[in-house]
Amino acid sequence: MLSEIEKGQIKQWLDNLIGKELNYISRSKTVIIESIDWADGGRINVARDEGRITIKWDRIESVINRLKDGNPIHVDTVLRSSGNDRTIIETVIASLPHVGYMKPNQGRNNSRNKVLQWMDGEIHPLGELIDVSDETYAHSLISANNTTSVFSEKTIGKFVFELLVFLTNNQLESSLFQYLIEKNPNSRSYNIELNGQRLTSIFKRSDEPIPENELKRGDKLRFFAEPIKVGTDLYYLSNQWTDGTDSRLDIQTLVTIFNELYDDYKILKENECYVLIQVSQEEQKSLPNDVTPLSKPFLLLAGISGTGKTRFVREQAKATGSLNDTYCLTSVRPDWHEPSDILGYISRLGRDGNAEYITTDVLQFIAKAWRAIIDADLKLTVNDDCRLTVTGNKDELNKVRPYWLCLDEMNLAPVEQYFADYLSILETREWQWHDNDSFDYRCDPLLKSATIDQLKDKNKNELRNALGFEDGKYDREWELFCKHGLSLPFNLIVAGTVNMDETTHGFSRKVIDRALSFDFGDFFPNEFDDFFEPKVTHNALSYPIDSQATIENLSAIDIDSNGSKSVNFLKSINKVLDNTPFKLAFRALNELLLAVISARPTDELQLQAVWDDFMMCKVLPRIEGDYDKLALINEATVSNEESLLTELAVILQQALSDIWSTTNDTNKQRPDLYRKNADGSILSINCRSKAKLAWMQQRLERSGFTSFWP
Repeated sequence: MLSEIEKGQIKQWLDNLIGKELNYISRSKTVIIESIDWADGGRINVARDEGRITIKWDRIESVINRLKDGNPIHVDTVLRSSGNDRTIIETVIASLPHVGYMKPNQGRNNSRNKVLQWMDGEIHPLGELIDVSDETYAHSLISANNTTSVFSEKTIGKFVFELLVFLTNNQLESSLFQYLIEKNPNSRSYNIELNGQRLTSIFKRSDEPIPENELKRGDKLRFFAEPIKVGTDLYYLSNQWTDGTDSRLDIQTLVTIFNELYDDYKILKENECYVLIQVSQEEQKSLPNDVTPLSKPFLLLAGISGTGKTRFVREQAKATGSLNDTYCLTSVRPDWHEPSDILGYISRLGRDGNAEYITTDVLQFIAKAWRAIIDADLKLTVNDDCRLTVTGNKDELNKVRPYWLCLDEMNLAPVEQYFADYLSILETREWQWHDNDSFDYRCDPLLKSATIDQLKDKNKNELRNALGFEDGKYDREWELFCKHGLSLPFNLIVAGTVNMDETTHGFSRKVIDRALSFDFGDFFPNEFDDFFEPKVTHNALSYPIDSQATIENLSAIDIDSNGSKSVNFLKSINKVLDNTPFKLAFRALNELLLAVISARPTDELQLQAVWDDFMMCKVLPRIEGDYDKLALINEATVSNEESLLTELAVILQQALSDIWSTTNDTNKQRPDLYRKNADGSILSINCRSKAKLAWMQQRLERSGFTSFWP
């Protein structure tokens, strides 16, 4: 996917094309971009012989996303929906400096369609065209370096078959097979469908071998006789494949789907062969420059079912890494009651009676996050108090991507019980930054050395292999883990999706105090009118790089350089909460200051936006109860309000005066710190805590009880 920087560059190129006459690849016609409206999701207004037409930016973006994978692309295979803008889109993209074209059946292009190719650098001036069919341009191909060929095959069907065998043998098929949809009930025929792309009748599925005559039509086999085995199911792959013909099984559609799901591998066509390549570490995504660092690596995403909470975590993983590598989805079971359910346990039920460690997907994912840290050349040492310490510098840290662990339906089981070890260890994280941009990170062990010591060498090696440290390059680090335990990697972000109903458990303040709680409907609302053309995008989020607020960190924040404004804000809130179970302590103050450090506000409006979000994520989730529990009993408060909620509203109206709309001034808004407009501009929204307090108070008056949770 294009980064925000890449999008900005391409949009700048398009702006510079306004008024220029652009030639079709066939040279038969010309078009002129007359104007561009970026404020409306991106609309490019083009004049041509037949009249004027408006092209949506997202259609251009979708083609360029495919081109950036390195394959030559026939535009029609990407823009399959109806529309008369496809030739114009082809013309505009071919006019960009990085793009060349190849005519049908010429040079390196063996297909019957003209194609575009994204090159590794600028190959022509903006607004001109260049034919790159000749082999002399092969050295400029993107993905020509830093890749390893896995296998190649000339025949399309055989290539697809070998691809699926490779995925299943390496336990990578789940990313693709989750999009299987049965074509008709009880038909045993399956499609793969993703984001408008469809591979129709790609498989026949069975739980027992299918006789060869049932795989034929007439005297010809229509499916490969050898099945792909996934679990206990047998999938028979269709052999009816084409290339660039828009048929029901076209390899260009497979490439689109595959490259959407797998960032570590790509499908290319080279020298009349289809090639699966593995992308080297150097070519994989590093941490983008425009990420928003979180102040805490533990998120609760609360909202009604179907709002996109789990999808949000998936999209975050894709924005900074890949679903295949940096994302793990774990469905919480109602019978989870202890940490072993999520972190594994010692068992002595083997034949020899020796202790062996039973791992889980979660523990294996934590180990994978550690391997990413080690692979980025960060050093693992031991400090004076015998805790493992990661040392490195800012440049090395930027190579480490966040690893997103999604606990789906997190509160189906009591979180305080099965997640107790994580909740305790989370508070032992410690970052230290030094003057030369170097850092130390340390944390108490999640998997303790005493537990690993119970294993004999054979079983210890089995644990090592299960956690992915079998490669000799991890010998030193594995020895350190065995002696000092496996702690929380700093690049692990845990996001739990939460529904509140009769089947789920509530959260104690122990959990809420350690998390950032997001009312998903308030922070990331479902706007029905924008379903087909989203007008806003989510910021890419990353792991925190501070654990304790300091004057040194705050000194870079001119609007609150010593933290005094934020301290006074929290004191005013705590004055209302005094003598209640909701009173805040040092942890809350530290996390408010960390939120300021992470957001780096530059003016009063942005600072109040940080405070507003802090109320939503850290303060209001703690408040719940009936009239008696929420009665205002603090005589030191400044108003005659009887409810803690309404008194908070009075205090916040003063503290958030620049963003708190009143009857006399209804136009006050604040910047959204987690979203932006589709064109990259700041998104302005209403004060979140004002609306939430009013909602909680109305709920209290209506039912006699209220809480933060939807």
